[in-house]
Amino acid sequence: MSLLNSAAAKLSAYNRDSVLSASPARLVTMLYDRLVLDLTRAEEALLAQNWPTAWENLRHADQIVAELASSLKVDLWDGAEGLLQLYSYLAELIVAGTVEHDAAKVHEAIELVEPLRLAWHEAAESLPASSPGLRSAASPYGTAADGQSETGRDLGVA
Repeated sequence: MSLLNSAAAKLSAYNRDSVLSASPARLVTMLYDRLVLDLTRAEEALLAQNWPTAWENLRHADQIVAELASSLKVDLWDGAEGLLQLYSYLAELIVAGTVEHDAAKVHEAIELVEPLRLAWHEAAESLPASSPGLRSAASPYGTAADGQSETGRDLGVA
């Protein structure tokens, strides 16, 4: 095994372990971080007219939004229905960005997601680290502990 392959394998194992050991609240923040990263990369690729890169990042962003929406437990809190509607709108923006090669739609999605990302980070940081039960109960998401969706898709959250 080459040195590069060995380093890549170690990084992959580290990322996998990070996801497997993360609390549900941390998994949500990881998904939001990756969503913003994918959208930012897609916007840059669209502006550079690099369609394959834009498509790949928008496809992955769409998978994350779909997972966030499908794992949202709407009966746990009053704001869940509004968040679900926002996810639906984000999916529309992502599709429009993909089909129309429209960086402005992707930028709008980033502007909607970034405040949510920051809010989830703030909420996750406010939870007591020594109370894993509280950390699990605090998230209105049924996120799998392995960073995979309920359908087994790898969401690339690490």
